[in-house]
Amino acid sequence: MKPLLLPPNPVQHFYLGGDRIAALRGIVPESDRQPEEWLGATVARFGDTETGLAVTEGGTLLRDVVAGDRSAWIGSTEGRDAADVGILVKLLDARQRLPVHVHPERSFAAAHLDCPYGKTEAWYVLDTEPGCAVYVGWKEAVDRDELDRRRDAQDSEWMLDHLNRVEVREGMGVLVPAGTAHAIDGGIFVAEVQEPTDFSILLEWSVTTSTREESHLDLGFDTVMPAVSTQALTPDALASLITTEGERQGRGIRSVLPAAADPYFRLAVASGPDAVEAGFAVILVTDGDGAVVSDEGAVAVHSGQAFAVPHSFGSWHIDGDASVLVARPGAGWPATLATGELR
Repeated sequence: MKPLLLPPNPVQHFYLGGDRIAALRGIVPESDRQPEEWLGATVARFGDTETGLAVTEGGTLLRDVVAGDRSAWIGSTEGRDAADVGILVKLLDARQRLPVHVHPERSFAAAHLDCPYGKTEAWYVLDTEPGCAVYVGWKEAVDRDELDRRRDAQDSEWMLDHLNRVEVREGMGVLVPAGTAHAIDGGIFVAEVQEPTDFSILLEWSVTTSTREESHLDLGFDTVMPAVSTQALTPDALASLITTEGERQGRGIRSVLPAAADPYFRLAVASGPDAVEAGFAVILVTDGDGAVVSDEGAVAVHSGQAFAVPHSFGSWHIDGDASVLVARPGAGWPATLATGELR
């Protein structure tokens, strides 16, 4: 079984952006509010049954293709359901600041949302305007009652002032553990990998089209706020969540995320003859032309294309001068999901 081409899958949202996605993927945006593309998604937006789902070149939902031959696609029959691929990959091209928000961890999702996945996520910076930053974790521990008051008052200035501000540059990777308050400046274009859910707790809904009652996963703030960490993210802890590629020299396979991401998902840049191990993957060709090659055959690729790669394609490598982002589920998945252990 060979990789399947994934046609562009832009997603409308409340916030401005999407021009860099359109340029990379070779499409004309329908509006200035298509700031996301969900690549290879077999899950939909929270509270929706369709938005975000990836469609193959033939018009079939990737979710149905995977469910129809799970063993070939995943190499296992384990998982949340027959269409579970263990990862959600997005392109996120923000032209305005995103709100301060938090994603719950697995134990909370299992207890309150009937889901074995939380939403640890990570960003890999593809492009940025000068001086743009992400905000990750509290600089100092915050009082929970104070946080509740600032949330209810929609005190954006207080929230941003209490978060760590990290100026970003192209090639930077940032891991955002579940429970960590975070936000992204406008002007930043990232590839985002995450657990396959769309669970968000909005602490700052006033900069969105959502209301207070649409900001707590339909559970109420009394229930969801314990999922929001109030602990300080120290400078050393913050530094451990960030990687930089430095100069992009040589060919091969190099991870672009901290090792702490590995139990949840893996993201690497691949080029040249080094082999990527067999397993489900979503790949995005960020530059050049070439072919994805395994013992099962070869598939021509060029800049801007995205593909879903099945386990049955075997280990593979890149011929030609193409460079690709390779997003894969966490190490040991899906067995780790079945046991509840991350390793």
